[in-house]
Amino acid sequence: MSTANPSPLWQPAPERIAQAQITKFQAWAAEHHGAPSHGGYAALHRWSVDELDTFWKAVTEWFDVDFSTPCTRVLGDRSMPGAEWFPGATLNYAEHALRAAATRPDEPALLHVDETHEPTPVSWSELRRQVASLAAELRALGVHPGDRVSGYLPNVPQAVVALLATAAVGAVWTSCAPDFGARSVLDRFQQVEPVVLFTVDGYRYGGKEHDRRDVVAELCGELPTLRAVVHIPLLGTEAPEGALDWSTLTSADVEPVFEPVPFDHPLWVLYSSGTTGLPKAIVQSQGGILVEHLKQLGLHCDLSTEDRFFWYTSTGWMMWNFLVSGLLTGTTIVLYDGSPGYPDTGAQWRIAERTGATLFGTSAAYVMACRKAEVHPARDFDLTRVRCVATTGSPLPPDGFRWLHDEVGEDLWIASVSGGTDVCSCFAGAVPTLPVYIGELQAAGLGTDLQSWDPSGKPLIDEVGELVVTNPMPSMPIRFWNDPDGSRYHDSYFDTYPGVWRHGDWITLTSRDSVVIHGRSDSTLNRQGVRMGSADIYEAVERLPEIKESLVIGIEQPDGGYWMPLFVHLAPGAALDEALLKRIKQTIREQLSPRHVPDEVIEVPGVPHTLTGKRIEVPVKRLLQGAPLDKAVNVGSVDNVELLRFYEDLARERG
Repeated sequence: MSTANPSPLWQPAPERIAQAQITKFQAWAAEHHGAPSHGGYAALHRWSVDELDTFWKAVTEWFDVDFSTPCTRVLGDRSMPGAEWFPGATLNYAEHALRAAATRPDEPALLHVDETHEPTPVSWSELRRQVASLAAELRALGVHPGDRVSGYLPNVPQAVVALLATAAVGAVWTSCAPDFGARSVLDRFQQVEPVVLFTVDGYRYGGKEHDRRDVVAELCGELPTLRAVVHIPLLGTEAPEGALDWSTLTSADVEPVFEPVPFDHPLWVLYSSGTTGLPKAIVQSQGGILVEHLKQLGLHCDLSTEDRFFWYTSTGWMMWNFLVSGLLTGTTIVLYDGSPGYPDTGAQWRIAERTGATLFGTSAAYVMACRKAEVHPARDFDLTRVRCVATTGSPLPPDGFRWLHDEVGEDLWIASVSGGTDVCSCFAGAVPTLPVYIGELQAAGLGTDLQSWDPSGKPLIDEVGELVVTNPMPSMPIRFWNDPDGSRYHDSYFDTYPGVWRHGDWITLTSRDSVVIHGRSDSTLNRQGVRMGSADIYEAVERLPEIKESLVIGIEQPDGGYWMPLFVHLAPGAALDEALLKRIKQTIREQLSPRHVPDEVIEVPGVPHTLTGKRIEVPVKRLLQGAPLDKAVNVGSVDNVELLRFYEDLARERG
């Protein structure tokens, strides 16, 4: 792709650069650790990957990480998988997350928002008190370091309290959102065998109440390791027999006790989408998450005690864990529990206005939905406090950049970020001191040696290649649960390039160090040797007002041919007639590549997604290749299984 320097969409003002935490960190690291004092972010990044040990030592000092026991060195073994971080050190994540209670006890730590969009604050001192009370009760229930504690909870303050109390005890947190069905939850929780389950009786979404007591009863019956179930009456129902009451467990006024645990002690278990089998149970460490999130939130997102941090997410997505870590920088975090588009498409902007959000995180899909619905955020809401809009979940198309710039603010920092549940962080994205170019992520993250490689392992610049990371990151998994020999972990990331993390995305690293994400490399469209990511097709096709959403699949045929259908979910009132067909093909031919004009355009009743909102490409490809539904996809990981039957039927019709 061409990276001839176009003019940036946005350039940070000199005073903004001077005030950024990352600027102050660079000057301090230059004085104390030999970091380059000149050359801006590019020089700092080069130093951070060349001097990995020194960089991470500097991060722990800059953020005043409180080691109960100091480390002997920063990096013991640096091989991947199996890098050994801060051997000998002990600490506690929850202790760091609650430090602001000492200096700002009456300020809000949490702002809870439901579908009324009215914020309810929880102060730092109250959050600390509830965590202390619940941690003491967990210990009284016999919960020990390493035990698993699970939550079937929406994005409410109780979920944050439960996570922090679990971490304070040294136990291991894991959660699912209550819109997950019983089978999906059991596919996850049964792997880790929790001893405590926090549940709600139901949740509110789209203006309706959803009773989940039957699902909770099923979970309790299928999780034999449970010693206690804690009932949170979100809909006001009585606790079922034998369940403990949330308010009783969090009523004491005691001092918190934070268990010092080794740096690599498990903090939480996250799950892959599990579209093609049991979800991978990804274990990340207390210390690894602590230092990675301090770097990411404090330096890259530039968050401090003055900020309010809102990201639309659910407890079943890594972005919820990332949002909770905003507490590490003393930031007020905004918890929204409800539909992203209720009562109207402008809902998330209204929440940003009413909470005074300074960093507003959402999905690229929401931005594009607002554009299609002709929402005018800056006209209709007071967004003067919003200085950054960040997006993830899928690449933000160029039109999304332009729309945010035009409709939210010309001096808006637009941070498209990309990472993964696998590291619970970003490989590339936000840098407050760099310009923003349309369609590009600003740069790779500090300490992350992000590269684009060809199949032989040769680095590429200005060409599409595999996203790889050539040095360890502290938040990389310490292991997968139920993977005793580490083979599943190894095969997930290290089987293509030994000792190098291959993530499974196509990217371009540009000659100015920015990054373009093209979509998953395992669903790449490779026609006549020209590779293209599915995201490029979606970005072009979904500009057309008639297309609500699309799905493109490339299938190698037994005879050596290649079949590439484009499935389109049409907007209400639209018809897939000859005129629209012609415009779809013309759009792809002119904007992308004549080779990637689809062989067929097929109207579908909808595009299937994972429970965390990602389009399901590989399982649809397997269905179209003739695999039966139960072999092609883990049905519990899909938002609407009935949509998949369309593709299964299509494959059957085609023989």
